[in-house]
Amino acid sequence: MTASRVRVVTTGIGVLSPLGPDVSRFTAALRAGRTAIARTGPEDTVPYRAELSDAAVAEGAAVSDLPPTAFRRASRPVRASLAVAGQAWRAARLHHADLDPRRLSVVVGGHNLNGAQSAAATGRLQRDPMLVPPRLALQFQDTDQVGTLSETFSIRGEGMTVGGASASGQLALIQGARLVSWGVADVCLVVGALAEPAPAELRSFLNLGAMVPTAGDGPGGPFDRSHRGFVHGPAAVAMVLESAGSARRRDVRPIAELAGYAAGLDANSQPDPTVDGEADVLSRALADAGVSPGEVDLISAHGTGSPLGDRVEAAAIARVFGDTQPWVNAPKGLAGHALTAAGTLTAAAVAVQLRDGFVHPNPWVRDPIDGAPRLVGAAAVDAPLRCAVSNAFGFGGFNSALVWRSCP
Repeated sequence: MTASRVRVVTTGIGVLSPLGPDVSRFTAALRAGRTAIARTGPEDTVPYRAELSDAAVAEGAAVSDLPPTAFRRASRPVRASLAVAGQAWRAARLHHADLDPRRLSVVVGGHNLNGAQSAAATGRLQRDPMLVPPRLALQFQDTDQVGTLSETFSIRGEGMTVGGASASGQLALIQGARLVSWGVADVCLVVGALAEPAPAELRSFLNLGAMVPTAGDGPGGPFDRSHRGFVHGPAAVAMVLESAGSARRRDVRPIAELAGYAAGLDANSQPDPTVDGEADVLSRALADAGVSPGEVDLISAHGTGSPLGDRVEAAAIARVFGDTQPWVNAPKGLAGHALTAAGTLTAAAVAVQLRDGFVHPNPWVRDPIDGAPRLVGAAAVDAPLRCAVSNAFGFGGFNSALVWRSCP
């Protein structure tokens, strides 16, 4: 880390995922290795899914401690963002803080979030143009997330959305960390937003070969020979990033430190990752944090379960980490792929594992691929973790890696 850069920590996390509607239940599911992936019915667009029901969204909202009026008339993706933001805000004790609202920022990771809503509106348009709700003009824009969050939490500093396919959530964390480390903000609320693709969009992933097809025995899993693609698992995640000085002044104990990060492109618009691109961001993130490969105890992999993606990520890890052999796990094998929120979910998984001193299992791994990293088995490993890395890569050559340190 550059000597003049402000230390950035996370002081609050909120999670709404198929593994649970809050951080405590999400953490318990990770530790138990409990998967939410299940076969869908014949009428569904895809054969496997990790479900996030309306009841779970409501339950996540109930523990967010926001007034019900905050959710009124909001789209489902925005309701999910409000729910996790409220959880993270309260966990960071910001509801009691007396901070200059101009020193608060918000970054939302995600793009094309409202495909399902727009598809439904198209059906209404065909029946009767007057049935199209006027608020769609605001809600179909991803920036509605920023506006609603800033209004709810009285944020008057900088705000933006960040898009980078499946790396969006981690790219949002990088932008939030930069705002804090550069002194633009004392606190930045980062939200990996719930993406709800239209049925045709999900089907296109299936036709592309990126998702698990109907044929075959089960959904498989990352880094196992049974892998056949990803399973959709909608989620929303919020993390409060804050300068270490601000947390100290507020007497708030950090969950983990975001010690370093790197992002880069492959100069390639296609969905075919490269070892060079992934290894490059891993190496640069470690250098940014001032951490050697041997100091890393855990890598939370992007691990979609795509045969090509798994092979490339395994090779990139081998190139950078060599014989150091940190533990490797992949939250997508339990929670499914949250698309643009996936990187934030992976980062949250790393933070709670650092805090609680465990490595979540990979229960689907029975026959690892050639060159597989040191994968955790079917049971969690209890271990004091000092340093961890989270990976997030996206179609179109988006690569990112974050380095996290524990905060004893």
